[in-house]
Amino acid sequence: MRLCLIASRPTDSVTYGILPAAARLGLDVVLLTDQPSPHEQARARARLMPRPGGLARATDPGRDDGSVQLVPCDVWDARALIRAIAGLAAPDAIFSNSDHLQVQTALAAAYFGLPGKDWRSALRARDKSLMRRRLADTGVEQVATAEIHSGTTHPVTDLAYPVVLKPSEGVASEDVVLVSDPGELEQRSADILTRRPGQLLLAEEYLPGGLRTLETLGDGVTTWVLGGFRTTLSPPPYFIEERLTWDSAPPRAAGEHVMGALAALGGGFGACHTEYVVDPGRRTALIEVNDRLIGDHCDFFLSDLLGTDLFERVLRVYLGEPLRPGPPPAPPPDRAHAIIDYVVADRPGLLATPPPAGPRPSSEPGVRLSWWPLRSGGEHVTVTGTNRDYLGVITAAGPDRGAVERSVAALRAATSWEITEPGR
Repeated sequence: MRLCLIASRPTDSVTYGILPAAARLGLDVVLLTDQPSPHEQARARARLMPRPGGLARATDPGRDDGSVQLVPCDVWDARALIRAIAGLAAPDAIFSNSDHLQVQTALAAAYFGLPGKDWRSALRARDKSLMRRRLADTGVEQVATAEIHSGTTHPVTDLAYPVVLKPSEGVASEDVVLVSDPGELEQRSADILTRRPGQLLLAEEYLPGGLRTLETLGDGVTTWVLGGFRTTLSPPPYFIEERLTWDSAPPRAAGEHVMGALAALGGGFGACHTEYVVDPGRRTALIEVNDRLIGDHCDFFLSDLLGTDLFERVLRVYLGEPLRPGPPPAPPPDRAHAIIDYVVADRPGLLATPPPAGPRPSSEPGVRLSWWPLRSGGEHVTVTGTNRDYLGVITAAGPDRGAVERSVAALRAATSWEITEPGR
């Protein structure tokens, strides 16, 4: 069987997750990309690295040994993508794990009559302005929002401060900031539009409360609710996700609201990572919808935590295989407490050689502990106030909350992530 995999820049999710899963399924992979050389380099590096995640056995496969045909293509243009696929042998599945390429991929899958996401739901997930409009029009939720572009007249009326300013099509908390008053909104908007000319920004009412995620996988008929995470954010005004704590049973009312909102958006096929807030008054509101597996290495950890190959299961759905009815996979008792803890740069400079990737010993019985660097030694680090500031990720799981917390704290205390000023 033949898989057309759509990607731009290489990501660990594709290099260490999707490609090895495709190889295990015996798929012939055609990787359509506008960055073929970086993908070749990433695959070569991956052969020297362990598999991310931290809970898999040391003998589990961590690289792809399958056949991959690289096809240069402007993957951002749906017409160019469809033309490129039309010139190849007929595919059995067309898939992307990229936030940016879901609409193009959905249109290509529809053109060739293959399973895929509805392009309209993919567009609503990609564009937060369209998401807000759809949820308001269907009566699912109302979040006060103002659209801001280069011609917006300030001050913006009908907003209660503080508000969250964000790009309508942003990712990784980039240019997401809490704004305290109309004057700051005007200044922050001008700064962002200088970096993002022509883009649409949103100023949304600030939704205080606990940030959570809901992870789902659907085949268009059956949807598995896999669980989610409670997210610890950095102090305002930025929104860096510093830690995620596994939460297998989100509040029932909140979970029902999120599933209803996803249905209103037209979702239900493939993997979906949804972020939402439950405020002190128990109001639930979506923050964003990502039509992919959870990122920043949480996908590997979640796959290991559930004791299943999520990458393989996602590909099977795109190949037309239905999910089995009944409960989805769940963590065993010896992984009841699980943490994803990010090491975040606190100043700019040159990063010294970080610890090598892989499992770490834990003095606590039953705790599995691992570390994965996200930046390389000698790399110049900047502080952006976004998830791009990650230096690496610590993962831990075990039967006891206290033991897991102590293991993570001990690894942090025993490990140095030194950043020095250039020239020193």
